Amino acid sequence: MASACIASSALASASLSSSFKSVLPSTQVQSSFLGHAICAKPAHKVSYRRELVISAALKKAVAVLKGESKVTGTITLEQEDDGPVKVTGKITGLAPGEHGFHLHQFGDTTNGCISTGPHFNPNGKTHGAPGDEERHAGDLGNVVADDQGVATINITDKQIPLSGPNSVVGRAFVIHELKDDLGKGGHELSSTTGNAGGRLACGVVGLTPTS
Repeated sequence: MASACIASSALASASLSSSFKSVLPSTQVQSSFLGHAICAKPAHKVSYRRELVISAALKKAVAVLKGESKVTGTITLEQEDDGPVKVTGKITGLAPGEHGFHLHQFGDTTNGCISTGPHFNPNGKTHGAPGDEERHAGDLGNVVADDQGVATINITDKQIPLSGPNSVVGRAFVIHELKDDLGKGGHELSSTTGNAGGRLACGVVGLTPTS
């Protein structure tokens, strides 16, 4: 750091020291008189560097699907900070083809999957497809079972967070018997359930360790 200098003509030693310290209180004063420069050198080198550490807040949850049928599955949810939630997993024992897959309001399975209630719908909207503006938060569309009855799930969605007022922790996934018509089938149940039929298996979403 460069020295700080001021010019002086005929100042008294005491006033020089006092005045200069008021300008640079943490400096040492070296002076010579009669028009010579007065220079001060910092006593300490000060560093203003600050380390910035950013850590991602990863949240993770899991649901184990069971029911009165032979259908079972395990679903994992992961979310970084406030980003979209990634839903992955497998469901087995299904009939080949499409099956409605939703998040329901309650994590209550005391009366089987029926007691999980309606689709999770905090914004009071009409049933639709995952990409529609008008949809339940819990509308996750259809999953497809292969010839062996296995559905592999890989969904990313912004309306099913793992924290906050609309958290899905404590709610339940349900896999349905039929294809979800995504609100466009013209059936009397299209606007509420997608006419996806019975509930084959369900599982409550619970937090799990991230490591």
